[in-house]
Amino acid sequence: MQRFEGKSVIVTGAGSGLGRATALQLANEGAKLTLVDLNEKGLQGTEAEIRAAAPQAEVQLAIANVANEDEVIAYVSQAKAAYGSIDGFFNNAGIEGKQNLTEEFGAEEFNKVVAINLNGVFFGMQHVLKVMREQGSGAIVNTASVGGIRGVGNQSGYAASKHGVVGLTRNSAIEYGQYGVQINAIAPGAIMTPMVEGSLKQIDPENWEAVGQAFVDPNPMKRFGKPEEVAKLVAFLLSGDSGFINAAVIPIDGGQSYKY
Repeated sequence: MQRFEGKSVIVTGAGSGLGRATALQLANEGAKLTLVDLNEKGLQGTEAEIRAAAPQAEVQLAIANVANEDEVIAYVSQAKAAYGSIDGFFNNAGIEGKQNLTEEFGAEEFNKVVAINLNGVFFGMQHVLKVMREQGSGAIVNTASVGGIRGVGNQSGYAASKHGVVGLTRNSAIEYGQYGVQINAIAPGAIMTPMVEGSLKQIDPENWEAVGQAFVDPNPMKRFGKPEEVAKLVAFLLSGDSGFINAAVIPIDGGQSYKY
């Protein structure tokens, strides 16, 4: 299925995890991609996977820190200059940060996590929305988290920033629906990505896999989610097949966030 043929899509955090899986899904469906990450090696790895799976895909790379507005302006301009439009935006880059009680979390760590997870999402929306409003069309998917719709513990910066992403999504969706632009968010739960693996290793570096199994035991589906499963949801929300879905925050967590 080539739902993205002729469409230009930006993916941030494309060097690994959900960003890489989504970039691959979109490339297989014909998208012209601008892949953004601070990690050049990770981006090159994503590009190599795309070239192997979809040799005809149009891909350009942008090394950028999403917390730096000038660098955000640069990747948005790069996408527009290369492809003439920005039809989709997976506003995904983020970090978890260190785990700690709120009283011990620290201002430096809090500011770092918020700068990437919330400011970075805002900067991306701010500059992509200018393009989409002028076009009269477009779709944005922001990466929130189940940590953006409930408390998780020991993650003050992460929870605060992801709750902020939910607020930004809902607010901007109300503003821009009249211009033909959809804005939604996903709220992933325990998806086995390098970030989640790193989180488990913070808890117990030697036995992180056992910690992971204990972590998903309460989940109704008794497993971690797969990045490819998230990628398919994002592709649906960006594709035009979901044209009347707007201001939604969609959990993808095996049902855990609804469990008492």
